[in-house]
Amino acid sequence: MTTLARGSDTLTRDALAVLQPGFTGTTAPDWLLRRLGEGLTSVGLFGRNITSPEQLAALTAQLRAERADVLVAIDEEGGDVTRMEVRTGSSFPGNLALGAVDDTALTQAVARELGRRLAACGVNLNWAPSADVNSNPDNPVIGVRSFGADPHLVARHTAAYVQGLQAAGVAACTKHFPGHGDTAVDSHHALPRIDADLDTLTTRELVPFRAAVAAGTKAVMSAHILLPALDPARPATLSPAALHGLLRAPVTEGGLGFEGLVVTDGMEMRAISAAYGIERGSVLAIAAGADAICVGGGLADEDTVLRLRDALVAAVRAGELPEARLADAAARVRALGDWARHAGGPGAAEGIAPAPEAGLRAARRALRITPGAQPYQPPTGPAFVAAFTPVANIAVGDETPWGVAAELARLLPGTATATYGRDDVQGPGAGGAPALIANVLADAADRRIVAVVRDVHRHAWMADALDALLAARPDTVVVEMGVPQAPPSGALHIATHGAARVCGLAAAEVITGGVAGG
Repeated sequence: MTTLARGSDTLTRDALAVLQPGFTGTTAPDWLLRRLGEGLTSVGLFGRNITSPEQLAALTAQLRAERADVLVAIDEEGGDVTRMEVRTGSSFPGNLALGAVDDTALTQAVARELGRRLAACGVNLNWAPSADVNSNPDNPVIGVRSFGADPHLVARHTAAYVQGLQAAGVAACTKHFPGHGDTAVDSHHALPRIDADLDTLTTRELVPFRAAVAAGTKAVMSAHILLPALDPARPATLSPAALHGLLRAPVTEGGLGFEGLVVTDGMEMRAISAAYGIERGSVLAIAAGADAICVGGGLADEDTVLRLRDALVAAVRAGELPEARLADAAARVRALGDWARHAGGPGAAEGIAPAPEAGLRAARRALRITPGAQPYQPPTGPAFVAAFTPVANIAVGDETPWGVAAELARLLPGTATATYGRDDVQGPGAGGAPALIANVLADAADRRIVAVVRDVHRHAWMADALDALLAARPDTVVVEMGVPQAPPSGALHIATHGAARVCGLAAAEVITGGVAGG
């Protein structure tokens, strides 16, 4: 660890100010409180830090007692990506569901209610919304996190979301600039590359970000993606051409004219850490125009904070990072903290009427129901839910429950469920789709089967299993909880446009002959 010389207090405080670290536990550790006193200005929260709204409020109060203007950030998109409700599933549908309804007033209302709940718990910066255009339906990491494939639809809902969230006093952080939708690689694992030309980027990827800037988004998150049309060497997070030359440049010069806070995506993600390491990656990011370094999803300890602090200080002293650039970045972080201190918090939440049913109403409206050839007859007794489950991407995680089984069991007591994965079809000793379906039929016995799938178009094993199941039991209900790209099938096909808990509840209502979507 670098030994800091006397007289470097301002530099050290600036280096701490640009970090957005995480930690483990449901109370703030002593080291984190100590660093807040030394200049750390932001803290990132994850599912591991949260057990209830009451506990979260106590945690943020603990942080704020040490530093009144602390930015408490969270990755709370609603839908599939939730941290506040990581163990139960979200009370809000995600972006694709809102885009499917295409009612910007509804999107704004959902974001305002989500923001109200965050503010009531003392959270004042949300790493959301995703403004990515889902132009590649095979995208492994965006999918239902996007409002859709139409840039202008994504733009109007991104703007509505930003306005709703910030009306509750929670700063929006629009992501993943300049657009993660046309990727076939998850940047958690490797560096994605988008070979679109500048005209395509301008008319597709950048449209929602321009709308977010116009709507007043307080922050923008950079993506760890390589766009040779912008920079053939460095991913956007580390690229002056992407951050300073495109995001910050005046509109009159072809830029977006953004003046708020630029936050990096998680620096421990392999797209950055594998090629650059988090220390050098953080120095390059600040030099390129980023203002805040997000780290803590995987690395959540004091040593990480000290390593990054000292790497930034050393880079300034070595002339690799202009001191004025670091000072400017730190000032932007503190400015947002000052805004949040006055605009956000529980006081802001108290000024907004609660809308506890906003998420469920939106989930119901997002359903797209396709009947089969025969009139649908709802089950009158317990059902059997066969969940065909893909491997979760890291952004979503595998802690959060999804599907319809829990909600259906409340409406049809005695309903059972089982989970089936790719290894049950393609793994060692597996007998392919026929053997899997034989197991499903045995597990189900004479109960109505509800097959739950997620992005069936992306998983050949899942499509084969579903076809075999429908051949054996044509009365099977199919619930697609991912991107509904495959043709509808089943005695009743329900596309929920996301796997949030409320999406499962809305689908369960329809399965049992209750509330219809729309």
